[in-house]
Amino acid sequence: MFSFIRNPHKLLFLGGLLSSLILVGFGLASVVIGYQGRQEVRDTLAQENNVTPADASQPNIKVVDGASARVQADIMRHHALTSSGGLTYAQMGSYLAAANPKDPAGTSDKNLALKDANGSPVANSFRNTWVTETALTTALNTAYFAENVGLFAIVMGTALVLTGVGFSVLTVGAYHFSAEKDAQKREAAAGKLAMQS
Repeated sequence: MFSFIRNPHKLLFLGGLLSSLILVGFGLASVVIGYQGRQEVRDTLAQENNVTPADASQPNIKVVDGASARVQADIMRHHALTSSGGLTYAQMGSYLAAANPKDPAGTSDKNLALKDANGSPVANSFRNTWVTETALTTALNTAYFAENVGLFAIVMGTALVLTGVGFSVLTVGAYHFSAEKDAQKREAAAGKLAMQS
């Protein structure tokens, strides 16, 4: 039953074929998962019905894949920076300043903040815009990243399949070469025995 254990050539042949099959299997699984991931990203983006604005680097295109999601994220960041006078979230105060409520810089000092009818500080709406922008652009950039990870999985899966096929070709070739060498040795040994008798 386990006669192949006594024959190292056969054992190496079977090990090589098994390794090749494992590589091909993992490669095919990676290709399928990568494809499904890319399709999931694209389907999810298409459901949102987003279209890039007229001032985007690629205007008036539907956001349906990672590349168009990146275009949308870039223009959203540009709009947020424009509305805040070039200030990012961390550079703005939590409240609108009483001295100049139209200044996006605002203040984090409650005593210097603009007060509402109840005497509470008024939140800095420019800063709140950054919170919304950050959430949306993070989702769009994640879609861009996820689509590229899917592409990477497809490429790596293809490489694994090709490697597995290559290993199987080498394994079969080495086994046949080894079998031929063994047959030649047996023939030479048989020839010597025939000559001696």
